[in-house]
Amino acid sequence: MAQSQTIKTIGILTSGGDAPGMNGVIRAVTRTAINYGIRVMGIRRGFHGLWRGDVAELDARSVSDKSRVGGTFLMTARSKTFITQEGLQQAQKMTQVFGLDALVTVGGDGTMRGAGDLAKLQVPVIHIPATIDNDVGCTDYTIGFDSALNTAINCVDKLRDTASSHERCSVIEVMGREAGYLALHVGIATGAEIILIPEQPFDRDKDIIGKILSARNRGKQHYIVVVAEGAARGEEVAQYIEKNTGTEARATVLGYLQRGGSPTYQDRYLASMFGIQAVKALMENRVNRVVVLKQGEVTDIDLLEGLETTKKITAESMKKANILSI
Repeated sequence: MAQSQTIKTIGILTSGGDAPGMNGVIRAVTRTAINYGIRVMGIRRGFHGLWRGDVAELDARSVSDKSRVGGTFLMTARSKTFITQEGLQQAQKMTQVFGLDALVTVGGDGTMRGAGDLAKLQVPVIHIPATIDNDVGCTDYTIGFDSALNTAINCVDKLRDTASSHERCSVIEVMGREAGYLALHVGIATGAEIILIPEQPFDRDKDIIGKILSARNRGKQHYIVVVAEGAARGEEVAQYIEKNTGTEARATVLGYLQRGGSPTYQDRYLASMFGIQAVKALMENRVNRVVVLKQGEVTDIDLLEGLETTKKITAESMKKANILSI
């Protein structure tokens, strides 16, 4: 798209895993765009719906009262067809069929890569990071992380109550195949004795059994272990603990429970700010950008630059978690 082209119609889609706050993003993008006289087309079922042409117009009423609702009313899906060259070309064609001058994508790192692929085919895009894993490297925060944290924390608090009643070890498995941000933050917030994440190698005897026995010798009678799904399976950890300590251990897999529920204040507010920033970038003729939160400020950066940026949990963060688990 030439820098001087006027944006008249944009499409918006949500892709990958759903996250609380996605509806707030859709609402903010739609209402901001309409305020500037821009038509908004909602694309159902993510990239899969784009290449299929599953598109319908959104208006101010259709997004009314959506920011308090979890999930995404546009729905989401993972598309094997889209990742092929044929699928990408079909998706590009559909942007022309529906007269989309630009596309706003909402999702995690996989969705951002899909947006990058479309940008290479001359489809102007703006990406908004939304994933409960908080693992998109170019932004300090992704929509949905705080809501998932609060859901998981509430569950762990309840499990600690029953663990203390039965002198039991509760092992809670949270989402995070490749990133342990959710497990780390939940573990710190709930006072877990042990936190296991994919980024940090661990020894089962030293880092699990040794810590539990040490805590028991100090008089503790119940324990909380928070494990990211990419680090270990909760059921296997529980069985190992019970076998090697004699302490009753039970595993709870929170699973998709973490994705559901109403968004927190933080996710409702930042979803709105991210959505406004996306439309602002388009109005100022900035395309192929990703909206980010950096040092407390919502801004946007080059999409390809964002795709090349990574972040990881530092050893210092784990050190602090270990200090608190004593």
